[in-house]
Amino acid sequence: MLDPHVPPSRTPRADPSVPTAEQVATLSPPSATTPPAPSSAAEPAGARTLLGTAWLRIRRSRVAVGSLVVVALIVLFAILAPVLSAIEGQDPYTSLTGPDYLDGVDTPGLPLSYYRYPSTDHWLGLEPGLGRDIFARMAYGARISLVIALLSTMVSVFLGTVIGAAAGYFGGKVDMVISRVMDLFLAFPHLLLVLSLTPILQSRLGGTALDSGSLLPVASLVIILGFFGWAYLARVVRGQVLSLREQEFVEAARAYGASRRSIIFRQIIPNVMGVVLVYATMLIPTNITAEAALSFLGVGVKDPTPSWGQILNAAQAGNWYLSDPWFLAVPAGALVITVLAFNLLGDAVRDALDPKSSRH
Repeated sequence: MLDPHVPPSRTPRADPSVPTAEQVATLSPPSATTPPAPSSAAEPAGARTLLGTAWLRIRRSRVAVGSLVVVALIVLFAILAPVLSAIEGQDPYTSLTGPDYLDGVDTPGLPLSYYRYPSTDHWLGLEPGLGRDIFARMAYGARISLVIALLSTMVSVFLGTVIGAAAGYFGGKVDMVISRVMDLFLAFPHLLLVLSLTPILQSRLGGTALDSGSLLPVASLVIILGFFGWAYLARVVRGQVLSLREQEFVEAARAYGASRRSIIFRQIIPNVMGVVLVYATMLIPTNITAEAALSFLGVGVKDPTPSWGQILNAAQAGNWYLSDPWFLAVPAGALVITVLAFNLLGDAVRDALDPKSSRH
């Protein structure tokens, strides 16, 4: 008989997190042939970074690979200019004006027929008038043209990225002032502005440390082209930063106590580098063309410093293109090939870095 003062015993509930005896009995040790579980740090198969995916897309495009090869050959042609000129046995400054090289009777100043076009002694012939080797001048001219284009592009990219990121991040009055300055720069006719300011800047730089040999025209073109080429990139970067500044990683950086400078340079700018890289590849051929146009018009690189634009100017100045079209065709063809290769490479980079692109 049950004692009413003694509480009835209660059966304890089974803890669902602890396996029962029956469950333990049914468990078997893992087999030796069972593959180990993948590590959480291992990268999933097929996963790639944005740059890795972009490089894969570029490699799969014949146009992109071809343009990349052409650009690489042009850069090597410029870098190895002294070596190639030494192999040919010529230099870009020596004038061969004797009767053994230039005609002095029928067409005065025109190279003789066997020096007018490529030969074993002069791989691209001699230029009319001064009798300098065209191949050597083209090689050294490629160095000048590419240096001006690359340095001015770096100046424009730096200014455009920093100013655009500051405008987009700070907003308010800062954004308004920077946007109006960008509109002002974009409103001016670019070529006319550069044409008018380049001689003024060269005269101001005269007598300074930059007034040495070919350094003065190169420095003036880099400053002018770089300073007036940042506005469009700044506008593009500003639009990207306006959306990035509200992202969680930026809010986390603010909550962590990061300074505005640190957020702009370490958090925001790295996330717009894809756009910046695409713009840079498009701006390089633009600056190459601008340098050639300015040198052709006589306000850029001047003789005897070789550049592709200066060679075009020499072909036009003496009307040599009428009697010796080869002298005009060589620098013009080099400019067309270079600009086309850079533009095609820029298109390929843009498509490769676009995450929504369907090209694979």
